[in-house]
Amino acid sequence: MPVSLDDLQTLRYELHDPGDTGVAVVTLDRPESRNAQNKRMTYELNACFDDASRRTDVKVIVLQADGPHFSSGHDLRDQESQREFDLVSTSGGFSREGQEGHMAWEEEVYFQMCWRWRNIPKPVIAAAQGKTIAGGLMLLWIADIIIAADDAQFSDPVVAMGVNGVEYFAHPWEFGARRAKELLFTGDFIGADDALRLGMVNHVVPRAELHRFTLDLAARIATRPGFALKLAKESVNQTLEAQGQWNALRAAFSLQHLAHAHNRIRFGVPVDPGDRQ
Repeated sequence: MPVSLDDLQTLRYELHDPGDTGVAVVTLDRPESRNAQNKRMTYELNACFDDASRRTDVKVIVLQADGPHFSSGHDLRDQESQREFDLVSTSGGFSREGQEGHMAWEEEVYFQMCWRWRNIPKPVIAAAQGKTIAGGLMLLWIADIIIAADDAQFSDPVVAMGVNGVEYFAHPWEFGARRAKELLFTGDFIGADDALRLGMVNHVVPRAELHRFTLDLAARIATRPGFALKLAKESVNQTLEAQGQWNALRAAFSLQHLAHAHNRIRFGVPVDPGDRQ
């Protein structure tokens, strides 16, 4: 069933100064679970992004989060049925046996969804505080600009779970090849200042100033012509695609499901349980 913007359960969606310089603000609102991404959050995010993308009174979109942390990643306790939500991609057959069903489902809710958001035809600015872990990185990486609070930390520790990384595997593009390998191999956190130096984030600001700084930047960008913003964004994205970004992301997603299939054969579950001591 379609998600209703009048009955959002995991997000807040607000318009600031709707009109020629309007800004839409989407706020992750599951602080009790450290904004873990369940299926409902995925589809509510998509509904908000769709609405903001299509509105003529919105020029820029801001993604932020309530609570001490931006996101703890995928919600592994999520029990809500996929049948509650209208599909966005052409994937299907989520109940099929072997790795087929699992791959189809993750393609729908993670891989294709992130690529869709990455190509929103308006600037997207993300603001992160506290910890952003694994799947939470994918939510940040779809943004065109990332602002980090000075207490922000980022990590993808899933190699310890027997897979290569999260589904939207943008690590080499965000960190550079060698630092990406180190962060994946170790699962270590990287701080805001290092993320700035490596180019993953654009600015680091005091935690208390994160919201205001982000909105001020969004408002400044929103004064530019909307069509020019769209074309500038598409020009940069096309450069990344010419460098092979789409093919690299797709290949890494396939390797992730090789890892899931391997873990199912060896351990009976899609991730390494890590309890063999």
